[in-house]
Amino acid sequence: MEKSEAARALMVEHRMNCAQSVLSVFCGELKLNRNQALKIAMGFGGGMGRTGNICGAVTGAYMVLGLSQQLNENNPRESVERTYKLVREFNRKFKEINGSLVCRELIRYDLGLPEGLSEARSKGVFSAVCPKFVADSVKILETLLATC
Repeated sequence: MEKSEAARALMVEHRMNCAQSVLSVFCGELKLNRNQALKIAMGFGGGMGRTGNICGAVTGAYMVLGLSQQLNENNPRESVERTYKLVREFNRKFKEINGSLVCRELIRYDLGLPEGLSEARSKGVFSAVCPKFVADSVKILETLLATC
């Protein structure tokens, strides 16, 4: 199974949030304990703590990008700048595909409001809409990581 499909399935079948679904499929190559990854990404779903801000699939991708980089001990800033460049490229590609990085804009519901969350749940947004953003993030990550 492709990573993007595995991440989609984690979200749909195992009810993980977007950030957890993205980060967890990269645990092997990042040498990251899966339980630790799930804990790290736990607060980033729903646009960071269900506030509707930056999509969890995006923040999960940022985690993968950071963890994939080698830290230059002599010049840590070099590593940060390299990661920032990858994040900007990820953002460009994700926005090109989906139009936004912001959860409430992507799903058309404000999860920070009780009525927005309730309506999103009743419309099945988390199983019908969000998994696409997860799959898109993983596909973009695979492309970016192949070039670094």
